[in-house]
Formats: sequence, structure tokens, C-alpha cells
Amino acid sequence: MKHLVAYITTGFPEKSFTVDLGLALGENGVDSLELGVPFSDPVADGPVIEKANFLALQKGLRFSDVLDVSAGIAPKVDTLWMGYFNPFYQYGMEALLNKAQEIGVTGMIIPDLPHEEAHAFAPLFDANNVSNISFVAPTDDDARVKEVVANAKKFIYLVAYAGITGSGKSEDLQPILTSIKSHTQTPVYVGFGVNEKTAKEKVEGADGVIVGSAFVNVLLQDDLNYQQKIDRCCSIASEIKQKINE
Repeated sequence: MKHLVAYITTGFPEKSFTVDLGLALGENGVDSLELGVPFSDPVADGPVIEKANFLALQKGLRFSDVLDVSAGIAPKVDTLWMGYFNPFYQYGMEALLNKAQEIGVTGMIIPDLPHEEAHAFAPLFDANNVSNISFVAPTDDDARVKEVVANAKKFIYLVAYAGITGSGKSEDLQPILTSIKSHTQTPVYVGFGVNEKTAKEKVEGADGVIVGSAFVNVLLQDDLNYQQKIDRCCSIASEIKQKINE
């Protein structure tokens, strides 16, 4: 069974909504949930997620709110934090990873923490049984892939193209998937540009997909009430989960 990972922006439009949505997604095909930690300069994210980040921060979201939301979801849905290194570093990595273990958060996705610099924190991640998710891009050569995936935990995040989330570009991922799988048995999930229309194509040769902008775009629709947003996101999740496993 191929996996579906869903990204949603924590605290947008409200904390309680994020908890309700996260739990609902877990009942509608989502295997793991990325709780996005809003940041003022989300360099890897496209305009949809960037806008949700901005609006969440504008409403006064604090990192302590992310912890509260996580505690409401993690006992029932496999939960990871996706965010940029500055907020994590400001909190303190040792304290943060201790807190993650306490809450039940199983992984962190930090796109602006280079593989080489992440080594310094590996003992802390391991001590708290939290995975630091490794990134691979189609532009990586085989030597680089071998190095990055050597100690990859939980899953490998394969960036589907060079660029930002949500832009919908397309690249032939089979060569890079072959390279990755020649060096590790860790599952490979494809992210960037995955939605209802592209999921079946993107998952070919991979073990799952990561979907973000397709969900966050629903959250930004002002003409929908909270329940309608949850229902629409769950419908998207169910459709994608079905398509990647056909």
C-alpha cells in the first residue's frame, strides 16, 4: 500500500480547525501528517503555502501553538513537523526534540538545513527517536544520492523538480528513483506538484506521495466554511490515496 503524506499549515485559519482537519485527514487516507510551522520566509514554498504562512503569523500564531496542535493530533495520526530551521534553532534543538518525543511527533522536515550541517544534530534525533527526513533532488548525482540516503530514516523526500512547491512542473523521476533504491531500502515519497491530477503519474516507481498546496489552496477559499473545507480536503485525500494504489 503506497503512502499519502499531507501537509497543512498549522494554525490557519485557527488552531482548533487544524486539529479537526488533521484528525479527519487521518480517517480519510492520510498515513502521515506534516504540520507546517509558519515562517516569514518559506523559501521552498510556492505562493499558496507562503500566503497561508503569512496569514497564520498575522493572526499571532506562536511556536507554542504548534506544540498544542501537535499534542491534539499525534496520538491518533502519525505527525511530523515541516518548517525552517530558524524557529527550531531558537527554541533549542535539544529541548525541541525532547518535546517532540513527549508529544509523539515522529519526524522533522527542514528544507533549509543542509545534509552536511544536519550531522551535528543526528545524535539528538536518534536519542529522541525522531527522524530528520532526508531530501534528494533529480539534479543529485549518484555519489550524492548514496551519501544522503546512507542513514535516511522513516522516508526519503524526493523533490519532484527544481523549484518551489505547487508550481506543477514535470520531470522524469525514474533515473533518480533507480539511483536511490540502489542504495537504500528506506521508502521514497515524491513531493512538489502532487495533486489529484498528477498523483498517479508521480508515484510511479515510488512508495508514496507528499501533498501540500492542493490542501492549503482549499483552506484559502473564503467562500467555504470550516466544515466544507474539511470535507473538501478529505475528498481530495481519499481520491489521491485511491489513485496512487490503483
